[in-house]
Amino acid sequence: MPSESLVVSVAQLSATPGDVETNALSAAAVVRGAADAGAKLLMFPQLSLVGYDLALFADPSCWVTENDPRLDVVRKAVQEAGVTAVVGAAYRWPDGTPWIASLVLRPDAEMLVHGKRNLHGQERDLFRPAGKGELLDVDGWRVALALCLDAGIPTHAEDAARDGAEVYAASALYTQEEARRMDIHFAARAMDHRMFSVVANHAGTGPGWRSCGGSGAWHPDGRRLTEAGTEPGLFTTALSRGELQALRDKDALAGYPRGAVTGR
Repeated sequence: MPSESLVVSVAQLSATPGDVETNALSAAAVVRGAADAGAKLLMFPQLSLVGYDLALFADPSCWVTENDPRLDVVRKAVQEAGVTAVVGAAYRWPDGTPWIASLVLRPDAEMLVHGKRNLHGQERDLFRPAGKGELLDVDGWRVALALCLDAGIPTHAEDAARDGAEVYAASALYTQEEARRMDIHFAARAMDHRMFSVVANHAGTGPGWRSCGGSGAWHPDGRRLTEAGTEPGLFTTALSRGELQALRDKDALAGYPRGAVTGR
C-alpha cells in the first residue's frame, strides 16, 4: 500500500572535481545520514560523482559505466539503509552513447539509469539527449526525475504529470544569478500540476560559476517547504499524500485541466 507520507532528503554538496571514487565514498556517508533522518528518497545534485566541469570529461576515469565497481560503496549503503539514492554521473552506455545521467540506486540492488532530455550549451558537444524516462516507485509514491534544464522546460513536467507523477525530483546546478529562476521553476511545476517538487543543487563553486544553494522542496500549492542556504548540508522534509489529494480533488471539482488530474 502507498505510504501516507514520503520523507525525502536532498544533499546540497560540493564534489571533489574528477574523483568518482572519493565522491562515491562521500555519497555513501550521506545515504546513512538520510536513513537516520527517516528518508526513503535521497537526491544528489547533477553530476555529483564528478562535479560540474565539462573539461573533465576528456579523462575516461570521469565516466561511469554499467556495473562500475566504484559505485559498490554506494550500492552497499543503499541496501543497508533502505533508501533509494539518485546520484549524478557522466554515464557511458555499453554502445558508447554518452549521457548526463541520474543513477537510481535501489535497496533491492537494482540500478536504473535516467538521462537528461534537455542539454544546455556546451553539454551538447559531449552528450546525447535522453528520451522520456519512466516514473520511479518509492514507497508507493510515483516519482518523476529531472536534470537541471529539464525543469526549465514546462512540457517536461507536464509529461510527468500526465503519467501520474506525484513528486517531481530534480538534480541540478543553479548559479548565484539564478536563485529566483530556481524558485519560480519548482514552485510553478508543483502548483501547475499539483505535484510536490524537490531539488538538490550544488554547493560552492566551479569553473565560471558559483551556486545559489537553495535546495529544498515545494508544496503542490506552490509554497516553499524547505530552503537551504548556500552551505553544504542534508535537508529533509515529509511530503503528505493527504494534502496532495485534497488539492487534486478540489481541482477535479472545479474542472481544472491539470495534467496530474486528467485521466485519473
